[in-house]
Amino acid sequence: MHAMLQSFDPATGEVVWEGPAAMPEAVARAVDTARLSHAAWASTPLAQRLAVARAYRGELEKRSDDLARLISRETGKPLWEGRGEVASMIGKVDLSIAAQADRASEKHTATTFGEAVLRHHPHGVMAVLGPYNFPGHLPNGHIVPALLAGNAVLFKPSELTPAVGEAMAQASSDAGLPEGVLSLVQGGKETGAALVAADIDGLLFTGSATAGAHFRRIFADRPKVILALELGGNNPLVVWDGAEGALDVEEVAALVVQSAYVTSGQRCSCARRLILPRGRFGNAVIEAVAMLRDRLRLGAWDEEPTPYMGPLISPEAAARAQQQVGQIVALGAKPIRLLEPLADRRATFVAPALLDVTGLTVPDEEIFAPVLQVTRVADFDSAIAAANATRFGLAAGLVSADLALWQRFVVESRAGVVNRNRPTTGASGAMPFGGLGDSGNHRPSAFYAADYCAYPVASFEAALPTGNRDSLAGMLTA
Repeated sequence: MHAMLQSFDPATGEVVWEGPAAMPEAVARAVDTARLSHAAWASTPLAQRLAVARAYRGELEKRSDDLARLISRETGKPLWEGRGEVASMIGKVDLSIAAQADRASEKHTATTFGEAVLRHHPHGVMAVLGPYNFPGHLPNGHIVPALLAGNAVLFKPSELTPAVGEAMAQASSDAGLPEGVLSLVQGGKETGAALVAADIDGLLFTGSATAGAHFRRIFADRPKVILALELGGNNPLVVWDGAEGALDVEEVAALVVQSAYVTSGQRCSCARRLILPRGRFGNAVIEAVAMLRDRLRLGAWDEEPTPYMGPLISPEAAARAQQQVGQIVALGAKPIRLLEPLADRRATFVAPALLDVTGLTVPDEEIFAPVLQVTRVADFDSAIAAANATRFGLAAGLVSADLALWQRFVVESRAGVVNRNRPTTGASGAMPFGGLGDSGNHRPSAFYAADYCAYPVASFEAALPTGNRDSLAGMLTA
C-alpha cells in the first residue's frame, strides 16, 4: 500500500497535486535502475549529452507559461516571480554548458614524452533534494550540470512542491533523456532518508542549515559520497551614508525592501539584519522602510492588480515565523512593525515584520519569512563587526556612495555573495553561489556546480614506454 502525497495552493488550500510517495523499497529500486543506467549515459559522447540538454531547454521554452503558473500556484509566489523562475531555468542550460567547458572540459598539453591530459569523470549516481522556495530553478541548477557530466540523477522534490518536480522530469523525458538516467522519487522525510541511506555517490542539497548539519554528520564516515550543501543565511545589509546626503533615502528603502521581503522572505539570500548608523540618517531609513512596507500589495499568485508578495508556503511555516518573532519581542525587541496576519485571508498570509534589536542578544537563526531585524551602531567598524557576528556566511550587502567603505566591506565581509548598492538577493548564474560557515560546505553552486558534478583525472600519456631505461644510465651496477 502506498502512502499518498498532496500539495496545496498556499493562498487557498486547494489541492494542486496528489500521488503516491515512494516507499523505501521503491527508492532502492530507483537507485538500482540509476546505477545500471549510469554506465551507458557516462559513455555517451559529450556532444550527444549537450544535444539532450538543449532539447530540454526547448521543452522548457515550449511549456514556459504553464510551468510558471504551476510554480506560482504550488509555491504561492506571484506570477511575475513564477515567470522569472522559468526564465532562470531556461538560462541555466546554456550557463551549465559554458561552465562544463570552462571548468570541467578535457585539456591536452604537449610534453617531451607525449602529453599531459586532464579529464573529468562523473561520480556515478547523484541524489538531488530540492527545496520548495524555488522548486524548479534550484534543483535544476544541480540536475543539469550533473547530467552534462555523465551522472545518473535521482531527484526528490520538496514534499511541498511535487507537481513542479514532476513537470521537470516530464520535460527531461520529452527531451530524449534515456530512461533511468533521471528518476523522480516523490515523498517526504521517509523517502528522503531512504535515498540518503542508499548506495549513492553524491548528495546535492538545497535547504536549511539544520538539515545540512544532519547530512554532514551522517556522511562523515562515507567519504566516497560527494556532498554539496546550499544552505541558508542570517544575512546582513549595512546602509551607511558616508558622505552626508549622498544617498536617496527612498531608493535605499526600496533596496532594503527588495532585499528583505521579496518572495515573502523565502529566499536564502534575503537580508535578515539591517545595520544602520545612529542618528538622523538611520532614523530616516527606518521610517522610509516602514512606510514602504505598509504600501506593499499582498495577494494570491494570480490576483489583479499584481501583488508584490504572496503567502508563506504553509500555515505551519507562518506559525513558526510568528513564534520566532514573538521570542525576539519577548527578549526586548522594539516592534516597528509586527509579522501580522492579514484579515480575511488564509493563515499563510502575513504582513512583513520590522524589529529594532539594538543592544540585544537575539538568536542567530534564519527566520524564513519577511522579518527584518534592525541594529543601530556608532561607527563603520562596529557595522562590519555586527555584519560578521553570525555563524552563517551566505550573503551580505553594503549600501553606500563611499568607495573607500566598499573596498573595506568587500574585503572584510565573511560571505560568499557580497553586493554593493544592489539587493542581497541579486546573484548571477554565471558566477558561483554559496556561502561559508553554516551556509554551505565550500562547494558553491551556480557556475561552479560543474566542480562537484565531476572529479578530475590527470594523466601523463606516451605512445610507447620510451626514455625510462635511459633515465637509469650510470646508476646501475654492472
